[in-house]
Amino acid sequence: MELRADRFERQLAGEPLRPAYLIAGAEPLLVQECADAVRAKARGEGYGEREVLEAGRDFDWNDLSMGLAALSLFSTRRLFDLRLPTGRPDRDGSKAICEYCENPPPDTVLLVTAQEWSKKHAGKWSEAIARLGHVVVAWPVKPNELEDWLDKRLRSRGLSAEPAALQLLAERVEGNLLAAAQEVEKLALLAPGARLDLPGMQGLVADSSRFDVFKLAEAALSGDGHRAVRMLHALRGEGEQVPGLLPILAMDLVKLATLAVAGSGSDLMSAMRAQGIWESKQALYRRALERHPPRLWERFASEAGRLDLMAKGRLGGDAWLALERLLLALAQPRARALLPE
Repeated sequence: MELRADRFERQLAGEPLRPAYLIAGAEPLLVQECADAVRAKARGEGYGEREVLEAGRDFDWNDLSMGLAALSLFSTRRLFDLRLPTGRPDRDGSKAICEYCENPPPDTVLLVTAQEWSKKHAGKWSEAIARLGHVVVAWPVKPNELEDWLDKRLRSRGLSAEPAALQLLAERVEGNLLAAAQEVEKLALLAPGARLDLPGMQGLVADSSRFDVFKLAEAALSGDGHRAVRMLHALRGEGEQVPGLLPILAMDLVKLATLAVAGSGSDLMSAMRAQGIWESKQALYRRALERHPPRLWERFASEAGRLDLMAKGRLGGDAWLALERLLLALAQPRARALLPE
């Protein structure tokens, strides 16, 4: 069975420990917490032996197979903690995991964790785990989900926050879920049982937001101009330079200019596949294309080229201001007037 990370601990608490678990995703905090919940339950149920295996490039999968098949001299119950750095085993690894799932030995649990996950990582091995136990996918918390995630986290620690205070906390920790969890723990220590208002939150939390150029482009293309500009200012404050921010955005704009010619429906889907656009990004591109007429995307791409010349001193103007205006124009149709003719 496949479960979301936010539902897993409740499911785990209400049933006996299963023989196999796969916990994977690009959000390290959620992967760690779900895996820790399995380990804690195993300890509570008497699994006294734990073997950690790191399945790197030179890993011998016979070590796992022999370990699973061997009898333990120290404990009748064993947990095998298998880490997959690439998010996917090779052919031998897939075979070893499938063979375990076909006939799991008694009193043994296989816990597989990975920091990457998408449809391309799945296979017979993950399907076998899903039939025998649980597959838990720890998707990153989206910006529009962060306040709700923080609210639940605060309440689990006996705290609550007014909407304005919650919004401030989300802004301070956006893009860094580990920092978000640490801030909640700090608040629980400094203000136990409190309902925090805006001034109280301002005095207690640090600015731990961490942005990158991928999130910057995503914010603009998703239509959130306020967030895109806030990210841009934060990146500038962290010492980033315009030439370092432009390539990813420019690449997105060139792709979108090409896609705009394809039209919609099956033609657009075919064009996306031809350009190798990930499924996780296709919805973002589709929404962006719906926001502006096709003729404008070539203009956006040309503006990115003009910005590059400006940032390198080959054209006059303020590159930071021009980039801010481009981001706003991408996010909000009414802001197109900010771009030069």
